[in-house]
Amino acid sequence: MSTAVVAAVTLPLLMSPVVSAAGREDDDESSRATRLYVPPPDRESYRQVARLAWRGDFRDSAGLLAMVRTPQAIWYGDETPEQVERLVRRTTLSAAWQGKLPVLTLYNVPGRDCGSYSSGGANGIAAYEAWIDAVADGIGDRQALIVLEPDSLALLPSDCAAAADPDPAGQTDQTDQTGQTDPAAQTDQNDQADQNDQTGQADQADQTGQAAADEPPAAGEQPAELPPLPDAHASTAPPTGSAAPGTAQEAAQPANPQPTGPQPTDPPSTGPQAPGQQSTSPQTPAPDPSASQSPAPEPSAAQPSTLPELPPLPKPDPVTPDPDGATGTSDPTDVTDTPEVEDPETAARYSEINYAVDVLTALGHTAVYLDAGHAGWHSVSSIVPRLIKAGIDRATGFALNVSHYQTDQDSAWYGRLISSCLAYADEGGDPEDCADQRWSKRHARRWLRAHAPGDSSRMKHFVTDTSRNGRGPWIPRLGAHVDAEPWCNPPERGLGRRPTTHTGDPLLDAALWVKTPGESDGRCLRGTDGPLDPERGTVNPEAGEWFPEQALELVRYAEPAVGVIRRTTGPRH
Repeated sequence: MSTAVVAAVTLPLLMSPVVSAAGREDDDESSRATRLYVPPPDRESYRQVARLAWRGDFRDSAGLLAMVRTPQAIWYGDETPEQVERLVRRTTLSAAWQGKLPVLTLYNVPGRDCGSYSSGGANGIAAYEAWIDAVADGIGDRQALIVLEPDSLALLPSDCAAAADPDPAGQTDQTDQTGQTDPAAQTDQNDQADQNDQTGQADQADQTGQAAADEPPAAGEQPAELPPLPDAHASTAPPTGSAAPGTAQEAAQPANPQPTGPQPTDPPSTGPQAPGQQSTSPQTPAPDPSASQSPAPEPSAAQPSTLPELPPLPKPDPVTPDPDGATGTSDPTDVTDTPEVEDPETAARYSEINYAVDVLTALGHTAVYLDAGHAGWHSVSSIVPRLIKAGIDRATGFALNVSHYQTDQDSAWYGRLISSCLAYADEGGDPEDCADQRWSKRHARRWLRAHAPGDSSRMKHFVTDTSRNGRGPWIPRLGAHVDAEPWCNPPERGLGRRPTTHTGDPLLDAALWVKTPGESDGRCLRGTDGPLDPERGTVNPEAGEWFPEQALELVRYAEPAVGVIRRTTGPRH
């Protein structure tokens, strides 16, 4: 029998209900989990399924079909208000008729993606508000889970200059070039950071001064006899620890992001929460001997050995507060006294997200999750103020790892820290003092025991994108590319955990496939003039278009593996 005949006979079987989703939703979870909606697949995906079956590659054909039959988000962006209202109404009506929950990803904020591969968005605030109003009209009184504007907060307009650098902001990992923490290296760094926090920060000032004193003189330069250094009590704050060195995402962040809005203690019952992270204020560096001091002059007859006594400095006006506070060192992260200076585009971004939160949550049957980047991007103390300014107090929670590849473990830990930090800030705490994902687990847990609420209902919940994180982040070869863009169509990645709302984590509302697996991230020129992707040697499809090669990789490298045959008889145990 020829391959063509076999394909003609087998393809209807592949398209039948016998071929299940990539892994039956909640296959080994509780039946109490919410059933998620499966949108109509991309037409190109079915064409690829048919081509594979025609060639006799039935395993890949069935696996690909199972992938596109798995619950995943529907993305909306660039449609007119009339179009998006009609499309959203069609989706929510179909999901309601099936008794399932649709996941809607809204991606139309002005200036999105800093003009990169997924650039676009509405033309200004008024156009965006009209578009959000149309989405709300399309949803009506039906249920929907909304992932609101991926990258909108992790990649603010003020971050776009840094995003244009060779290592794009918001797209690469900061800890180990892949977004995955190197346990050995991180433990030492985290232990040191936590030691500064737990044992008092005066020790760090002493260590910094010692390091400056031990620095060898430049070649050919004779060391000078220096007078005693000033007392180190002028500053005891440890150096800033919110960003890992050499990471583009942190370079795109404001140096001291500041929250400006309060966080409620009791969010809605469906709302997720976020864990916290630490970032400390910069430490005053030790004086540079070559720049700030000179050898003590020998006393002479023309120069008295002692200087005349100077009059005392005037005392501060008791009516005007001392801007430096009681310690004499100003705190640039004071969220109550020091307003954050923003460019107009960033201020508009916060206004747009706040408007969307208010309109969409007012519908009554929607859960709205704001963008919080991923664990390899922002520190907790960087992303938490952004969430607060964007209206997290009125939203259900926040979304992590959208279109990225961080592991479930890293995302869950990061989410817990953000949620804890939000609760801490709601009680008047400074996000700069929150535990950070780069701390050692031992010290971070100590902070959580001291500051995090014991009741998860008092904390913001979160959702994660597991669509492509089965093998974690891609680690590009060092120096192989001008800009590796490890977030952009990385090779040999796999599907991750199957979508479910029964996660076993009280703060994690759902593991979702937010990014449509099989759709391209963009051309991925990796610092070249193109048109080829130098890593793959092909011209990649535009962002959002079907990418057959990547779709097959996701199936073949899936963790857990794709199961394609549905059980039709027998009880579940």
